[in-house]
Amino acid sequence: MNEAVSNWRNINAKIAGRAQLVAVSKTYGPGKIAPVIEAGQRVFGENRVQEAQAKWPELRRHYSGLELHLIGPLQSNKAAEAVALFDVIQSVDRPKIAEALAKEMKKQGRSLPCFVQVNIGQEPQKAGIEPAVLDDFLNLVSKGYGLNIIGLMCIPPVEGDPRPYFKLLSAMAARNGLKQLSMGMSGDFEKAIAEGATHVRIGSAIFGHRPQITK
Repeated sequence: MNEAVSNWRNINAKIAGRAQLVAVSKTYGPGKIAPVIEAGQRVFGENRVQEAQAKWPELRRHYSGLELHLIGPLQSNKAAEAVALFDVIQSVDRPKIAEALAKEMKKQGRSLPCFVQVNIGQEPQKAGIEPAVLDDFLNLVSKGYGLNIIGLMCIPPVEGDPRPYFKLLSAMAARNGLKQLSMGMSGDFEKAIAEGATHVRIGSAIFGHRPQITK
């Protein structure tokens, strides 16, 4: 059996239907991704618009029912391409991006579900809305720009127990009436699910060592 497919099946067994598996395919080429699609995976995450444009249109010509999530930072000059290519935007992280996405969705006649990315550990090197201003930001992007915000996303600090950060994100979502939580990756997805994750983003635990460039 293909190793990635074996890994995918093992992870699905652990998830046991409790959350949506978003298979993170960034840096992996179509040859690595296709066996996992053929095994049944339909939801994938990519970090960069340009990389996704290079491989997903062709994959979609061969396989039906695929859903593509943008999980990495978005530049405003790529908003048009992102709205055209992706089905879900998980990384709404500042007013400029929210405004650009809203304009493009109106122009293209699409209304993509979006997550707001929260800088849950308040780490300067990471993207995301600061927790203290999240409620105001949600009001702005939902009512001001008309984005369809369905949930929150976070990447907790690498060091230490991620569970307090998952609990915090869950509480923020509940406070704002949001049902979806994208949290948990290859090393901590089971803890995230225990704290209410509805989506887990898993790449290397499925596909193996991540190459530096896509083949």
